[in-house]
Amino acid sequence: MKDNALLSAAEAYARPFYAEAHRAYHNTAHVEAMLGALAARGVLSPALALAVWGHDLIYDPRAGDNEARSAEVFGMWLAGQGAPAELVAQVQVLILATQHRALPATREEALLVDADLGILGAEPRAFAAYDAAIRQEYRHVPGPLYRIGRRKVLQGFLNRERIYTTPEFAGLEAQARANLAGAIAQL
Repeated sequence: MKDNALLSAAEAYARPFYAEAHRAYHNTAHVEAMLGALAARGVLSPALALAVWGHDLIYDPRAGDNEARSAEVFGMWLAGQGAPAELVAQVQVLILATQHRALPATREEALLVDADLGILGAEPRAFAAYDAAIRQEYRHVPGPLYRIGRRKVLQGFLNRERIYTTPEFAGLEAQARANLAGAIAQL
């Protein structure tokens, strides 16, 4: 299957997952924003596009293994489409990089992670909408517990030496730090 056909098939396969009712942020708009951010910077490759479509395929706010499950499910789907084993493995590794547990190991991983975190550096109104959507996805968590957990996540990004590791996204750094500090102060 050629790249364009595989990308079209991936989009058709993934869209129903991203349309699930419990998704307020991790939905098709998030995927499209990532694709747009990578394309606007001239770095969107077929592997990155596939990884973007697959990275939040499985999203359960109560689970801690969404990326691993997404990599597995999307990888099996890619293999079923006849994608080369190397591409399947590459996309799965890219998806796992969006766990944000370690610094990206490759430039491609860094670009994907930076695109995934692009919302942190958005203008304040868009960041506030993102923050509200995340709270909606975690509405099952009582307020005090949510504030503790959210503060820990946001502070973890703020504590990094650099939030964005690629030159293409470095311009978002100052706004991301301001947004994160503001959100933490409101918790």
